[in-house]
Amino acid sequence: MKYDIVLCGVGGQGGISVSVVIARAAMAEGLKVKQSEVHGMSQRGGEVLAHLRLADKEPASPTIPLGGADLIISFEPLETLRYLPWLNAKTGLVISATKPLINMTGYPDLAKLQAELEALPNKLLFDADAVAREAGNVKAANIVLVGAASRSLPLKEESLKTAIRELFGRKGEAVVAANLKAFDYGRTANS
Repeated sequence: MKYDIVLCGVGGQGGISVSVVIARAAMAEGLKVKQSEVHGMSQRGGEVLAHLRLADKEPASPTIPLGGADLIISFEPLETLRYLPWLNAKTGLVISATKPLINMTGYPDLAKLQAELEALPNKLLFDADAVAREAGNVKAANIVLVGAASRSLPLKEESLKTAIRELFGRKGEAVVAANLKAFDYGRTANS
């Protein structure tokens, strides 16, 4: 078994936390994990990218080849389009937030951007911020996306929830509960 995930977004959106949650859940299930991260000016709204490789045998490399990703989890629509070359064109799935984080001049036309995303053959696109707000914590949009991805990941729901508890446990039970609720809301997003 091998499952390759590209996580992409903009600094401050919680992409690395998502990578940690999925990696911890995979290791708890006995899978081997390799990860590669890029933090390009992440504290100033720059790109954040992680390659996450899950397998029953040690992955040879932490980076995913072009066309090799089974899943892209994206926290920002323009970043989704930027990393599409890594997606397996036949079987890959894109799960993406649709609300843009406009942090530069010359951001593409939103209607054209949305049309490109809608043209993807295998996708789940939704406003993760709105779902997180509905769940009670707009800061948990990243965990909403984990919940949405959990329907496709080769991992048990409880393993992901345990990883969320572990990651956020030091912040208190209220934060853990808010993130678990966001996860559950994400699991049912657009289902």
